[in-house]
Amino acid sequence: MSQLKVLLLIVLLVALVAAAGAAIFLGVKQPNMRPAPELRVELTAENVERGRYLAQNVSDCLGCHSDHHADRFGFPVKPGTEGAGGYVFSKGEGVPGRVAAQNITPDKGTGIGDWSDGEIVRAIREGVRRDGSPLFPMMPYPDYHSMSDDDVKAIVAYLRTLPARQNKAPLRELDFPVNVLVKFMPKPVDGVIPSPPAADPVARGRYLATIAGCRNCHTPRDGKGRPLMDQAFSGGWEMVGPWGRVVTANITPHASTFVGQRSREQFIARFKAYAGFTADSAPPAQPGMNTVMPWLAFAGMTDEDLGAIYDYLRTLPAVDKRIVTFPDAAPASK
Repeated sequence: MSQLKVLLLIVLLVALVAAAGAAIFLGVKQPNMRPAPELRVELTAENVERGRYLAQNVSDCLGCHSDHHADRFGFPVKPGTEGAGGYVFSKGEGVPGRVAAQNITPDKGTGIGDWSDGEIVRAIREGVRRDGSPLFPMMPYPDYHSMSDDDVKAIVAYLRTLPARQNKAPLRELDFPVNVLVKFMPKPVDGVIPSPPAADPVARGRYLATIAGCRNCHTPRDGKGRPLMDQAFSGGWEMVGPWGRVVTANITPHASTFVGQRSREQFIARFKAYAGFTADSAPPAQPGMNTVMPWLAFAGMTDEDLGAIYDYLRTLPAVDKRIVTFPDAAPASK
């Protein structure tokens, strides 16, 4: 055998060994994580009520982790399914595989009844399940990473009070290479996270706009579903599902947008207009005009919190981008 052939064979063997080693490493790699914090959440009336407000009206946890009336405006939660597991997202909705919101009720067999308080806190803010596996960031833990210690504990307190519902949600199945890349996304919380100062409405609005998912939803995606953060809040993310097709709005303060045209009071009133809607009273959605924008949930926010979000949005760079929110609606409706 010539020296060149021997050299090529050695190079090939080295490459194969390196590839096998990389495959083994990626297969067994655990996400960057810390042990679940040792803490015990107090189930005081104040904690539970604060958690209820956050889970139902701000972060809208139940909006994902429940079943819905797809034919009614606002995609309202079906009573009796709260926390039992949500809609299964698949490739039809642009997911690289299959992802389902899991059961977050205290059921011990199919929910989080056996999880410690620290394990739930870690999952919410750091994206790591009880068994150490990473969550898919459709669960918006990158946004919840900045959630204050007091608020995340309050949500845990509230979740402990939900009726235990037995419902085994489908397990996640992700395509390659996303099933590997997802392991690199969790990030441990480092230190104490305080609540934003009450005396600074812009700082509080920034915090609320993050944990309420405003930035997450109102930011366009590239062809692989990754948010284009240099265009944050400018809208354009097309969402397709049982509600139909909707494109998120531009919520920067450009003169062509609702935020740019309306006063603080009008912004608050826009949300409060849905305060009387329930799963039973929400009207049937007009063809092409349903939405997953959680109007019914956000209508329960306080005027103070909605106003703070407005104050923060008004500080953003104004982006001139026209969005057709309901591209499939009848021309007169648009």
